[in-house]
Amino acid sequence: MPAAPQSFSGAASTDARRPVGDPADTATGSVAEKAAEKAAAKAWKVDLRELGRRAGSMREWDKTLPARPGWGVEMIGVPEGAPVHLHLRLESVMEGVLVSGTVDVPVTGQCARCLDPVEDTLELDVQELYAYEGSTTEATSGEDEVRRIEGEMLDLAPLVRDTVVLTLPLSPTCTPDCAGLCVDCGERLDDLPADHSHEVIDPRFAGLAARFADLDDSTANDPADGAQPGPASTDTEEN
Repeated sequence: MPAAPQSFSGAASTDARRPVGDPADTATGSVAEKAAEKAAAKAWKVDLRELGRRAGSMREWDKTLPARPGWGVEMIGVPEGAPVHLHLRLESVMEGVLVSGTVDVPVTGQCARCLDPVEDTLELDVQELYAYEGSTTEATSGEDEVRRIEGEMLDLAPLVRDTVVLTLPLSPTCTPDCAGLCVDCGERLDDLPADHSHEVIDPRFAGLAARFADLDDSTANDPADGAQPGPASTDTEEN
């Protein structure tokens, strides 16, 4: 009797033979991450072709965008991807585009005194001139002194990042009068009673205090120590 024909699926067999962590999967994930990163960066760029270069032209720009990475200092900052609300006005002037308005950003971090979590929302005012390529402002200003328009695109991310970072405190606190932590037990002082304290021993007598503590412990564990037996004391009296 002839053997029954076997069916093969090329795609299925290829997937079955593909090892875990195959370079093809890694490459696909890398491409997707790069595409997402590019899209996130592009969202912060404004196309100026709708505004035009005629002085006095104006455009309102009201959007909510995800925060870019690296917007913060050591103990507080804007979480990557957090919603940033922009209420801006773009105005065309002779030398470039004047950007003004407000930015609302959420920030999270740690209290520099008690290490408790800190959360807040900052409302920041922004006003910045982006210079046209070839303008007098661009020609007479240093590279770091003025922001420049790249082609027909205006990138708002650096402006918001710099405004946020320069506003953030280097030592944030959960409350203005936070008392911090107890240096002896590490508990938060604001959660402890007002008379909270610890016995402080002069370091010069620390060794002596430890020996007395050991002596007290040994006496407590063996109450019979130090007491003289009855017969011995009787013999002493007779002599």
